Amino acid sequence: MTDFAAPMAALDAAVSECRACPRLVAWREEVAATKRAAYAGEEYWGRPVPGFGPADASLAIVGLAPAAHGGNRTGRMFTGDRSGDVLFQAMYDVGLASQPTSTHLGDGLELRGTRVTAPVHCAPPDNRPTPAERNTCSPWLSRELELLRPRLRAVLVLGAFGWQATLPVLAEAGWRVPVPRPKFGHGAELVLHGPSKLRVFGSYHVSQRNTQTGKLTPAMLRDVLRRAAEVALVD
Repeated sequence: MTDFAAPMAALDAAVSECRACPRLVAWREEVAATKRAAYAGEEYWGRPVPGFGPADASLAIVGLAPAAHGGNRTGRMFTGDRSGDVLFQAMYDVGLASQPTSTHLGDGLELRGTRVTAPVHCAPPDNRPTPAERNTCSPWLSRELELLRPRLRAVLVLGAFGWQATLPVLAEAGWRVPVPRPKFGHGAELVLHGPSKLRVFGSYHVSQRNTQTGKLTPAMLRDVLRRAAEVALVD
């Protein structure tokens, strides 16, 4: 594990110091300074949020970006907001998380063979990174997947934005992605060949809009997580 852990820890530290996108830097720091009333007594993270999970994970879950009062507050992806509540409950239900909640750093949560990350590491205004910001942040995801590559067997992408951002990175890393690139859809599944055989799954994002309207139900999320885990966690 040590061989995997040190490079990933170095990457996480570098991600957390990035200031490459002026609009995102200004927004994340403004949110951290003004805060939401419910969290007025808390100190916000207010920096780029690195990936979370073991450095030798065989399953990667790729979202969109940290939430302004979620990851931007807590310093952990999908932590401290309703999207994270849905995701980690489902991960716990299928055996990928040690507990059903993720509230703050040091809360005891551990992920089994799974690393959670995003193509954009700063909270964007209105949850909408620009294409330029996505492209600027892309090398971080590329490096993360490169470090995971020796053991990576499956990638679950949450949402169309993540799908559009992740497939080019996988292509750059040597996996043969079909051209034209396959369209995103819930339940989409690709088998890519290259450095290793890699299965890529698509799921609707765990956004509050999707979960409250029933576009994405807990059962739908558990199903795609279970399929990805069955591929990734085979001994």
